[in-house]
Amino acid sequence: MGLAYLVGIDLVTFLVYGADKRRARRGGWRVPEATLIALAVLGGAGGALLAMILFRHKTRKPRFYVTVPLVLVAQLALVGWLLSLGVG
Repeated sequence: MGLAYLVGIDLVTFLVYGADKRRARRGGWRVPEATLIALAVLGGAGGALLAMILFRHKTRKPRFYVTVPLVLVAQLALVGWLLSLGVG
């Protein structure tokens, strides 16, 4: 995963979580939870966690407050490992 990809997916994920929180407050159409988790798994865990903290969104759901930080740790470990190999 290139740096541009990670920054981009984190930004997209952050914005989608923010939009979902705004829609939750207004009673509008919601982003499916599976989509929110998928964005985190696809590289956006940093953006997801930041959005969860800043927007106080999905912080009471174990599926999110357990999964997103674990995925972030795994992604950081993967990036560290790839950097140690000289990839990227």
